[in-house]
Amino acid sequence: MAASFSYLLCFLSFSLVGALNNGLGLTPQMGWNSWNHFACNINEQLISETIQALSTSQLSKVGYEYVNIDDCWAENRTSDGKIVVDYKAFPHGIAPLADLAHAQGLKFGVYSDAGYKTCAGRPGSLDHEVSDAYSYASWKVDYLKYDNCFTDLSKPEKRYPVMRDALNKVQ
Repeated sequence: MAASFSYLLCFLSFSLVGALNNGLGLTPQMGWNSWNHFACNINEQLISETIQALSTSQLSKVGYEYVNIDDCWAENRTSDGKIVVDYKAFPHGIAPLADLAHAQGLKFGVYSDAGYKTCAGRPGSLDHEVSDAYSYASWKVDYLKYDNCFTDLSKPEKRYPVMRDALNKVQ
């Protein structure tokens, strides 16, 4: 029995997935995401109230540190390809929400997609990865949830590293 356990332990230790040596993703991210309850029915007030509620709850004391806006925060792109916030829902943009989360000791995330559109049909990041990464960095976004809808049919293993590399360049 001891030999079987030692073999299993040895096997598991060699089957772990390697990660980039950039200090990110060392522990699971825990927090709140808007999608399951609110889907596209999100706005600045809801996210601001969520940040306040999480920051004062016991959850923030046990590791829940992210407030993530899922799909439907972006409206379109400018003529030069920059992502544009849905200013009807987020009249002050994204950066003030990230600032509020940080002031409350939390981290802040947004959603995008490795396709031309997000799953809800908003602008995706395909062919705009660098521009989007710079936008997220300028807003002080800590986390990106990245989906896989409306793609060019190339493999995710080809598309996802493009965004990873763009995000790593703007850290």
